Amino acid sequence: MTASETTPDLAALEAERARLREAYLQPSGVRPASTARGLHHTALISSDVERTIRFYQDVLGFPLTELIENRDYPGSSHFFFDIGHGNLLAFFDFPGLDVGPYAEVLGGLHHMAISVDPERWSTLVERLTEAGVEHEVHSGVSVYFRDPDGARIELIADPLGEMYGHHVL
Repeated sequence: MTASETTPDLAALEAERARLREAYLQPSGVRPASTARGLHHTALISSDVERTIRFYQDVLGFPLTELIENRDYPGSSHFFFDIGHGNLLAFFDFPGLDVGPYAEVLGGLHHMAISVDPERWSTLVERLTEAGVEHEVHSGVSVYFRDPDGARIELIADPLGEMYGHHVL
């Protein structure tokens, strides 16, 4: 393959986004209310329950709220962290099951963006540094890093419903 065969046609991609916006995007005063109440939890897989707890609770400051047996896989743990506003981040471990390393795949998790107060954002970036977690800061309000199992996480100081000063809700 040549470079021209793999380089996306940016004008065509923007034209397609414009077409999709025109066809589907409705202004907030016009679009119907969502049928959902909110995100109950997002569930990820953990290879080490204690290491995951130490990372999310001690480094990121997300309190562990529950640790129970996974009803779908005997011997597996299902545990939850409070990420604010009644939302939870959940994990499963699957002892004895070779789930393999984290991978970004079609239909899989690219990253999870968690809103944090701007006053706490800088402190959390410092905590990542102190814990030796590789991270990358973007636009002064986002920090990207990977959790101990490789899942990509973003902490963003923008308010819920906003992204880089632009209302998305």
